[in-house]
Amino acid sequence: MPELPEVEVVRRGLDRHVVGRTFTAVEVLHPRAVRGNTHDLAAVLPGTTITGTGRRGKFMWLTLDCADALVIHLRMSGQMLVGAPGSVDSPHLRIRALLGGSGRDSAVAGEPLELDFVDQRTFGLWQYAPFSGDVPEPVAHIAPDPFEDDFDAVATARLIRTKRSAIKTVLLNQEVVSGIGSIYADEAMWAAGVRPSKSARSLRQRDTIALLGHARDVMTRALEQGGTSFDSLYVNVNGASGYFSRSLNAYGQAGAPCARCGTPIERMVVGGRSSFYCPQCQRG
Repeated sequence: MPELPEVEVVRRGLDRHVVGRTFTAVEVLHPRAVRGNTHDLAAVLPGTTITGTGRRGKFMWLTLDCADALVIHLRMSGQMLVGAPGSVDSPHLRIRALLGGSGRDSAVAGEPLELDFVDQRTFGLWQYAPFSGDVPEPVAHIAPDPFEDDFDAVATARLIRTKRSAIKTVLLNQEVVSGIGSIYADEAMWAAGVRPSKSARSLRQRDTIALLGHARDVMTRALEQGGTSFDSLYVNVNGASGYFSRSLNAYGQAGAPCARCGTPIERMVVGGRSSFYCPQCQRG
């Protein structure tokens, strides 16, 4: 599943290509892509203009001039692709939207644009929703992520330390801290020297704050490299893959030597999820 860096890469692409443009037509090709909606997207979106983009954790949205939002959740395999009308020919195309007007990309200013939602596994969705404060209603239950201006690392660390679960499990809890998935949890714990199975409540406050800092640092590096792609399911809005997978120190590296000490990376299962760690470096 795309995690915070991958979703942020897509959001930035949408910000460049679609902000300022107006929906002229929307075609829903698979009902699962719009499940949970109380509005017919094909009826409500045409005529609305995209005024901005936003993201919290793994959710992103397009802000509309009617003061509502189009929330987008990629889930396992969702892709947001932009291009000339008719340029996407995929059996997994779930929603096709045509956009008029001019966006921020001066190279195609004034030319019609197609925004496509491609989703092989049909877990992702588009949802039209009002705002609840600074975020759309479907996102309001999600905790702030480490990139938000008002993210409070001290308070988040205190909350983490109230949990009896393994620290890996707590880092994946989007109601505690959002945006961190299995890849970046493993990478942050490797950087911090924390074993994935360690009880969250046994961590010291300063070590928990440091762990959150490592999570932000590793996701920042991933952003700089376009995110992490292991297959063709995650791509940016132009269809290009990220390459942070070449820089992974723990996730998926079972049997490879630890970049810090040379000990082979091992795999364990924590909360039903594969976790990768160095048994020598990650004793804490």
